[in-house]
Amino acid sequence: MNDKKGIALMLSAALLMATSAVGPGFLTQTANFTGSLKGSYGFVILTSALLALIVQLNIWRVLCVSGLRGQDVANRLLPGLGYFVSFLVVIGGLVFNIGNVGGGALGFNAMLGIPATVGYFLTGALSIAVFLMKDALKTMDRLVKVLAVIMLLLMIVVIFVVRPPMGTVFKESVFPSEPLANLFFPVITILGGTVGGYITFAGAHRLIDSKVIQEENLPQVKKTAVMGVGIATLVRVLLFLAVFGVVAGGHVLDPSNPAADAFKVALGEIGYRFFGLVLFSASVTSVVGAAYTSVSFLKTFHVSIEKNEKWVISAFIAFSTIIMALLGNPAVLLIVAGAFNGLILPVTLGTCLVASRSKQIMGENYKHPLWLSLTGIGVLILTVYLGVQSFEGIITLIRNG
Repeated sequence: MNDKKGIALMLSAALLMATSAVGPGFLTQTANFTGSLKGSYGFVILTSALLALIVQLNIWRVLCVSGLRGQDVANRLLPGLGYFVSFLVVIGGLVFNIGNVGGGALGFNAMLGIPATVGYFLTGALSIAVFLMKDALKTMDRLVKVLAVIMLLLMIVVIFVVRPPMGTVFKESVFPSEPLANLFFPVITILGGTVGGYITFAGAHRLIDSKVIQEENLPQVKKTAVMGVGIATLVRVLLFLAVFGVVAGGHVLDPSNPAADAFKVALGEIGYRFFGLVLFSASVTSVVGAAYTSVSFLKTFHVSIEKNEKWVISAFIAFSTIIMALLGNPAVLLIVAGAFNGLILPVTLGTCLVASRSKQIMGENYKHPLWLSLTGIGVLILTVYLGVQSFEGIITLIRNG
């Protein structure tokens, strides 16, 4: 593989992981937690970024060296475990997708003032249409990249307008004023939204499809994993600074659509409408991407699913839309989606850590780095603990929502 092709592939896999993470849930979670935690959210970002990097390096290394997809690694490790992992990923993908449909409705509302209930069905219908139309998804992907640049520019403009107190940001990112117990739920939510559920496997499966496998390609795998987490973290930091500047000025964000509200305060109606467009576009591509990836795990269960993949994905989107319309409150569900997928993370990480020691899966000569195993075990224990501590927060959020 030549250098140009290798760099393009690395960037493609990293962007797939990062764009899978930077969806409507990502935007809503960041704005919501910034509003409630203020500067202490900087500590949550740094902590979750470090944990996400350790998770990605462990999981991607195992998958790419073995050349096996996540569910296949699990089945090799213990027959039947792959089906359980697939089930969890699909359930997590469904929860994500329900929230993504809600995110589309939030985008529609900010962009055109369309009521949420109408927005749910418009988002679901457009997502199915985009998926079924030939080359529509590629066109949508290109549009989202353009809109992602607009979003980044909007964030930078907002940061200059609102001027967040950087002294507070630096101080609280290391020594948060918020009690640590109050940060458990945000950490597991952000971690789940960055490397939880299907997102964990997105970039690695892209590398496997491109035959970037076996130990000789580990440097490329490592760089891609770091790049993916780095891009997602950079976007989160910029959004945090933009929103923090708004709330530090005394504004209380609208809980029904906190991210869009922050841009409305800083840039007026134009900023509000533009952000609505970005949120809607991110939602539609996230709906299609989450449905496609989740159904790819369903193929493990029966061959007929693969034969009728197009209709299964459409049904998956339609079901997500109906559930969102019945439940309502998309902002809350977008946060719950990240938290739920954070609870799945210990299973997928634990499976890969055990698999890293299996010669049958990894080969006779492979040795998993000791520092990566130890930090991986540390993250595994921490995510189990955080998940248990955060479970009450998830239930409370659902009840109050």
